[in-house]
Amino acid sequence: MKKAAALGLVLGLLLFAALTFYEGVGEVAHAFGRIGLVGALLIAVIRFAQTFGAAFAWRFMIPKPRPAPWIFCQLRWVRESINNLLPVASVGGDVFGARLLKKRRVDGGVAAASVVVDLLAQTATQAVFTMIGVVLLLRAGVEADLTLAAAVGAIIMVPAIAGFWLAPRLLSMGWIDRLAQKIEAQTGWPSVVGLPALRQGLDVILRNRAGLARALAIHMTIWFVGALEIYFALQFLGDQRSFATAITIESLGHAVKAAGFLIPGAWGVQEGGFIALCAAFGIGSPNAIALSLIKRIPDLICGAPGLALWRRLEGESLFATVLRAKRPAEEAGRA
Repeated sequence: MKKAAALGLVLGLLLFAALTFYEGVGEVAHAFGRIGLVGALLIAVIRFAQTFGAAFAWRFMIPKPRPAPWIFCQLRWVRESINNLLPVASVGGDVFGARLLKKRRVDGGVAAASVVVDLLAQTATQAVFTMIGVVLLLRAGVEADLTLAAAVGAIIMVPAIAGFWLAPRLLSMGWIDRLAQKIEAQTGWPSVVGLPALRQGLDVILRNRAGLARALAIHMTIWFVGALEIYFALQFLGDQRSFATAITIESLGHAVKAAGFLIPGAWGVQEGGFIALCAAFGIGSPNAIALSLIKRIPDLICGAPGLALWRRLEGESLFATVLRAKRPAEEAGRA
């Protein structure tokens, strides 16, 4: 798995380098330089707003009593940082997030189920957001393969929304328990034992319909907030565009990035997608690559401190585990 991720990253970086050299390194660097420190910080603030908004969506899914909002903000920050900066196919951070939430006195099954449903809600709302981008592209009258664009949007949307409704129900069926027991018996893989607990956790999460509705509304809002990154980046690049154009590029850009999930960070894939999308609106390729790079700035600005936070949280958990292990031994020694 690590070798495949490393190979994917190398291929992605080679594609990115090829696109950059083809379009002109100097022109791309000049366009990228226009963003400046103020622009980078502004876009990072917008990304932080999305991250912490998603933390509240995650929290609302869990019935009361639940940890304080600041705990979910920390854990969501860690989730995003791991997914963006470490080559773990954009799912490792979610696994660690569930594990850290469990250590905050949330039932393990509920913690894991909350992450699963959170990801499904995020994917379902992204599908709707993508379709909005397709509609805006059609209404803009852009000369492109619009039929293909609409078909791609529909293909993305239908499975995602169906998955949001169907996946938790499939996971809640008894055959998952039997499958878990069979796999455990054959492989001895201890982590599979958690599947029955996951099923029970999903039952708890899915009964909290008010929380699910609030989470979906927040995730939908977050996608539109993310379009502000594109909107302000275009302003800094000296290309005055409407917010509708920013929504179109943002929504379809995320769809392209999702399609390149096998490559860590979707390097090269995202840049190629931005070139095609921006060309439809008359935005030059150097600016398109610069725009894609600008979107990556918050990954580093927000992600590096997030990884440091992850290390601190894991250190606290390890320290607490060591203390719990030492207490029985000390008590036995006194006896």
